[in-house]
Amino acid sequence: MGAGHAGGDEGGWVQDVDAGGSKKGASMTEERSLDDLGPVDYLIVEFPAGAQNFTGEGADELLRLHDAGIIRIMDILILLKNEDGSVDAQELSDLPELGELRRIEGQLAQTLAEEDVENLAAAMDPGSVAGVLVYENVWAAPFASAMRRAGGQLIANGRIPIQAIIAAVEADAELEAQGV
Repeated sequence: MGAGHAGGDEGGWVQDVDAGGSKKGASMTEERSLDDLGPVDYLIVEFPAGAQNFTGEGADELLRLHDAGIIRIMDILILLKNEDGSVDAQELSDLPELGELRRIEGQLAQTLAEEDVENLAAAMDPGSVAGVLVYENVWAAPFASAMRRAGGQLIANGRIPIQAIIAAVEADAELEAQGV
């Protein structure tokens, strides 16, 4: 991911600690060193043309994870891919209806550059809308820090799509039903 897009607080990697001492990925009040960071991931969720049913439920769940200190939302963009293939990128501040997301807008690290947006949008179908999320896995930060202090280096990681897991479980069940 490239340099941050325009706007927002470009301050250090930070995390909030509430009065009870529990960490939350909520505000920019306590600076953290890079050695204290958890793994950072990104995802793109595409909503094809005609299949867009935005209710706010996804934003509510995202904020719940952020507030619980499980993740720290670093960047959010909304991409609109027009029928001619051109792409419009919108930051949270560009959206009229932010709801509860408004309270984290100023805390975003804004990690995505214009080149990143172009690369991410290449996977989208014309007429679709996509949400792009960059987030720190705050829950994994202590483990990741311990591994770095021990001299460890991440050499591979990946994700298994839930659809692949469901297909494998169903295939195993079918084989079992056949007595194989």
